[in-house]
Amino acid sequence: MSRLGTILLLTAALLFSSTSFAVPFWGEKQSSPVDTSVDHLSPGAWIWGGDDKRGGPLAVIVSLTEQRAYVYRNGILIGVTTISSGREGYETPTGVFTVLQKDKDHRSNLYGNAPMPYQQRLTWDGVALHAGGLPGYPESHGCIHLPSEFARLLFDASNIGMTVVVAQEGQAPVSVVHPGPLSPIDADTGADIDMPMLTSGSSWRWVMDPPTQGPVSMVLSRSDRMIVVYRNGVEIGRSRVELGRPDIMTGTRAYIVEGHFQPPNPRQLSREGDEAHPRTPPMPTWIAIGVPGYEAGQAVPADIVNQVTVPEGFKRKVLPLLEPGTVLVATDAHLTAESSGESLRVIDSVGPRSWLDDVATQRHVGTDR
Repeated sequence: MSRLGTILLLTAALLFSSTSFAVPFWGEKQSSPVDTSVDHLSPGAWIWGGDDKRGGPLAVIVSLTEQRAYVYRNGILIGVTTISSGREGYETPTGVFTVLQKDKDHRSNLYGNAPMPYQQRLTWDGVALHAGGLPGYPESHGCIHLPSEFARLLFDASNIGMTVVVAQEGQAPVSVVHPGPLSPIDADTGADIDMPMLTSGSSWRWVMDPPTQGPVSMVLSRSDRMIVVYRNGVEIGRSRVELGRPDIMTGTRAYIVEGHFQPPNPRQLSREGDEAHPRTPPMPTWIAIGVPGYEAGQAVPADIVNQVTVPEGFKRKVLPLLEPGTVLVATDAHLTAESSGESLRVIDSVGPRSWLDDVATQRHVGTDR
């Protein structure tokens, strides 16, 4: 063979190699608005409300039935995406898994060195979460394919040991197959949990021995007239709420405590010798956090601040826990999704607006298979 022929062959081989091993980009490049119904997410679409690693434990629920994955931080939904799981003959196994290994630039050693970016290994025999093809139906060799940008966000947010529950209709509770705004699993063990609704005549509930450490986050459902409090991934209380005007603020809004102010307490000592009364706990000021579809930093008008009323006993439990960084999310969604037809709203683990009736604030601001 001539020298020219050799050069041409080498050039062709290099071109073929670079083409064959280029890393594709799968799915949408940006998040859909947070109020997009999950049933309206087309293949490759996803929602990511935001995240803060300091916000509590992370857990993922993969619904093979829905061909979607749900991400929860401190018990609150922060992301949802379309997926593609194992096709017939290569079905993705169901059960509770933990992330065993992470590899940002993983390539398959079974399928021609195929790129599998942002791989998070669930089993040593080849099942993993990673970016991959998303045709709208199961088509992988057993892995769970995610949109590329969503896979990156999840990879950056997660850690070795993160709990991943893979569920399918008929093999898991409905709440796990069709998850809602609140995580239906224990983030540490993956076991399904069942927090009963308040009984008739009961306005609020608080657990006997709540965790004393870890971040606090809350979800307010306008539809259910209910607020739920989580600490370090565990529900510690819930309460009924009254809404002055439910229509004054709609959609999914995310807020975070900016600071506190001390309101005047008419029950304080007015003169020496009067009976002492406890000082009113400091009230939080909130900043709005930007999520896809909404901007941050908007002022909170007083007529919005004063819309939500909670029982005094519940308020006394909650107020001492509200520190800068505490999250509140307000949503129109029901707290429990009963079927895949539930119109679900994604909520952000990094923020909220207002909820206490007397909060006065001027700002809210592996190898694939």
